[in-house]
Amino acid sequence: MTHLLETQNPLVAAPGDSPVHHVRVALDTRLRALISHDEGTRSGEDIEDLHQMRVSVRRMRAALRSARPLLDAPWADALRAELGWLGGALGPVRDLDVMLLRLRGEVATLPQAEEEAGGVLVAELEREREQARAEMLAALDAPRYSALLERIADAVRLPLPTASAMAQQPALIDLVRTEARKLARAVKNAGPDPVDATLHELRILGKRVRYTGELVEPSLRGTTQGKQVKLLMSATAGLQEVLGDHQDACVAEQRIRELLDALGERPDADGEVGELDAYVVFVAGRLVERERHRAEAKRAEWWDAWVAVRDRAATLGRPAA
Repeated sequence: MTHLLETQNPLVAAPGDSPVHHVRVALDTRLRALISHDEGTRSGEDIEDLHQMRVSVRRMRAALRSARPLLDAPWADALRAELGWLGGALGPVRDLDVMLLRLRGEVATLPQAEEEAGGVLVAELEREREQARAEMLAALDAPRYSALLERIADAVRLPLPTASAMAQQPALIDLVRTEARKLARAVKNAGPDPVDATLHELRILGKRVRYTGELVEPSLRGTTQGKQVKLLMSATAGLQEVLGDHQDACVAEQRIRELLDALGERPDADGEVGELDAYVVFVAGRLVERERHRAEAKRAEWWDAWVAVRDRAATLGRPAA
């Protein structure tokens, strides 16, 4: 697989290069990162490889989405959809890796009498991960995956397909302004105390601001606008952290409930479905309560984190007409 880019040095871009070339460099950089973590993802020896591979997919999708006004839209949308398929193949295993780390850590803090009951929940999650990993490896062995990598490698060897010459192409800084404005509008509609699902949606919009900033900042390096974008990215990272911790706690709470449901439906050796061990139910309840407290604590922090983003975004001004 490494042969895909062996004949080509990593692409670089100077601040004065065209916006589309900066997109091309971003895709090249992320493709190389994805390929470098492929082998480790397959072996499973270090879960960080899968994490970095998934990050590479997300960054490429974000670049294509943010730069859509600059590119041939059908081409960008089709490539982004295929990357979405790959992200969907990698995501379940990565999510289970994160959840297993969290659950094992929580169970390890329990009294010894309860730790064994917590281990039942961990074992059920490990079974889910084993199945998800088999499905992920099947996707990585599929012709569709290798074809996708070939497609991206072919695209970055040449200038990317662009929008019609008649279309007005925005400056890169306007891409950041547009995403920041979308986030601000969504926060205004959500109000100061939105439901959990809305906070998750705001987190996604915050990611788009940050990822777009990562795409744009190299073209503005050394300028006042470049510094403003970097400060906005830093503030957005803070918002992401708060909302990410909130979402992690919400997901963990829900997953623990689902594990109980799965255990309650699992037949025994005789094919009968019996009652769950009381200790397992008790421990699950304790863990759910912890996660709910964490989620509420992070909910109390999100507005201040948003204000920091809002103030940094204001320095960029409004998108050009």
